[in-house]
Amino acid sequence: MLSKDLIEKILDVALSTGADFSEIFVEDKTNTGISLIGGKIEHTVSGRDYGIGIRIFDGFFSVYAYTNSVNEKELIETAKKAATAIRKTRQKGIQTINYSAIPQFVNPIEIYPGTVNKDRKVDIMKRAYDAANNYDNIITQVTVNYLDSHQKILVANSEGVYKEDSRVRTRLAIQSVASLNGEMQSGYFGPGSGKGFEFFENLDVEWYGKEASRIAKSMIFAEYSPSGKMPVVIDNGFGGVIFHEACGHGLEATSVAKGNSVFADKLGQQVASRLVTAIDDGTIPNGWGSSNIDDEGNATTRNVLIENGILKNYMVDKLNGRRMSMDVTGSTRRQSYRYAPTSRMT
Repeated sequence: MLSKDLIEKILDVALSTGADFSEIFVEDKTNTGISLIGGKIEHTVSGRDYGIGIRIFDGFFSVYAYTNSVNEKELIETAKKAATAIRKTRQKGIQTINYSAIPQFVNPIEIYPGTVNKDRKVDIMKRAYDAANNYDNIITQVTVNYLDSHQKILVANSEGVYKEDSRVRTRLAIQSVASLNGEMQSGYFGPGSGKGFEFFENLDVEWYGKEASRIAKSMIFAEYSPSGKMPVVIDNGFGGVIFHEACGHGLEATSVAKGNSVFADKLGQQVASRLVTAIDDGTIPNGWGSSNIDDEGNATTRNVLIENGILKNYMVDKLNGRRMSMDVTGSTRRQSYRYAPTSRMT
């Protein structure tokens, strides 16, 4: 993606004005999106996004710059511009970089989506559409979206880290709309995985299509939920979203380090029912959020956050780890090379 010599030059230049840490992130991402509405393909989008982000630290102070140029002169200039935010005497140089490759084991890929003809992708979409549309006469509209992406990244820093990763994801999203007497309700199913096109070989797309329509129809005839306080059974589908919002973001170091989380300064304390154990696991084989490394080059982990109601850990990135005097947990993610990384759920 970039030569090792150039990487080392960039990291060294970024340290030239007194920073104590420098990092380079290279991203090369391709993706395909196809939409089918009313039985017809409405649009197809394929793209490639390539760029490089440079980050430097001076204690708790952070600077981030990015470019989509691979020209050596422009990359060095970008590093220099980022470094101008720090005006001190050089503190250190880069450590010897360990150029060790990481084997792909978390998400093994059999069929890369980019090698698959578009007609095969559309065929899967039409199968899902037909199953959803023919479920019942009450179904008035069905939309099917197909998505695949292949992201290749490289992370290197002045502490000697050099890591690469390859991430492939595929998803099929089906939304059905049911209408009756002026009322409209929708049902949705969006199976996805950190697999290649082989994900669809064992996926019963007809079942997912019917299920999306079943949900939409059920909502039309559903009674209003009674009000009041009562026991609730939470499943592992939408129930996961409830935990995601209720406590997941509050356990990210991004908010904890600033004292903006209700979980700040509560390690070792009971924060939930003894029945609750919450784990952020980036190592589940072929999981949507799984990867070999996070976006800072740290190995992903099975991070126990809450165990039997006791707060055990946070999701910690490098910068906020400095602020909190805590080790990183392999929980860092970037929106793209244009953005600095931060702690996030996998």
